Amino acid sequence: MVEHNWLLYIAAFACAFAITLVTTPFAKWLSAKVGAIDYPKDRGVHKKPMPRMGGVAIVLGFLVTVLMVYFFDRSMSPKQFVGFIVGAGIIAVLGMIDDMKDLPAKLKFCVQIVAALIVIFSGTQIQIVLWPVTATLQKLSIPITLVWIVGVTNAVNLIDGLDGLAAGVTGIAALSLMVLCIMTGTTTAVVLTAALAGACLGFLPRNFNPAEIFMGDTGSTFLGFVLAVTSILGVFKGYALLALVVSIFCIGLPIFDTIFAMLRRMAKHQPIMQADRGHLHHKLIDLGFSQKKAVLIMYAISIFLGLLAIFIAVKDSRIFVVALLTVVVLSFIIYYFNAHIKNKNQ
Repeated sequence: MVEHNWLLYIAAFACAFAITLVTTPFAKWLSAKVGAIDYPKDRGVHKKPMPRMGGVAIVLGFLVTVLMVYFFDRSMSPKQFVGFIVGAGIIAVLGMIDDMKDLPAKLKFCVQIVAALIVIFSGTQIQIVLWPVTATLQKLSIPITLVWIVGVTNAVNLIDGLDGLAAGVTGIAALSLMVLCIMTGTTTAVVLTAALAGACLGFLPRNFNPAEIFMGDTGSTFLGFVLAVTSILGVFKGYALLALVVSIFCIGLPIFDTIFAMLRRMAKHQPIMQADRGHLHHKLIDLGFSQKKAVLIMYAISIFLGLLAIFIAVKDSRIFVVALLTVVVLSFIIYYFNAHIKNKNQ
């Protein structure tokens, strides 16, 4: 039975929350100083220029907390820890440069792969156990882990379209992952998810509608990267085959939205990485919901999927039926929104 250091978990959350909260004004000043400004565009919902490098505060809140906590909890191997910090640092720097210069999508994708490989070769990999093909699946461990990390990194980036959406959804996902990591007894992952949740919630006061600052790619890609890696360290380590299902539902909203975005763009013969106004949060706005209501609806979906992930982890067979129905219902909702908006615009 693992003995959890609850004081350390609370301290990690509180420290990340406080650092992010007090450094957000600095991130706002820095955005203006370096020209990281988001100007109104066709697919956007804002009518005035906004500082868009608020993710600097999230990065500071998370990394400073994790570096301090590491001196009290060294259950994560030094090699893994350094790999994670270096990979996350690369993603953060890439996001900052992109917020200032608008880098090409292919370049960003390549750098994300490099950051993911650093984490992978430091010893953090998905190990899927499925008899009798375990040996075969283990050979695919590196590519599976690479797809997972890069995929989740970009999934969170894609939902960052409304005030407070990415920060809130990631915070909910981090708290759900934290519960799962407590169940698996992976203390390091609990600390990481607690710090991530704290950083997200510390950013929300100035990011929720009406927002004073955006997190930009600095924040959204960093959050996605950290979510992906912590799920491997905690959930995948504890639930073997079930881990994939559990993790997908835990980070369900960004993942499902990204999959549908890719399918939609493929059907229209558009580049997969091309931004558009077809995401679920855009559809809610087009249906007449205010930004706040649309974001709260997305929060509710995220909470539901997070709870579903926790119930699945309990291994109650009836939950799988609920999970299947959830996928069907979400698919129908997204299809309905797309069809309804299309007919409305004709």
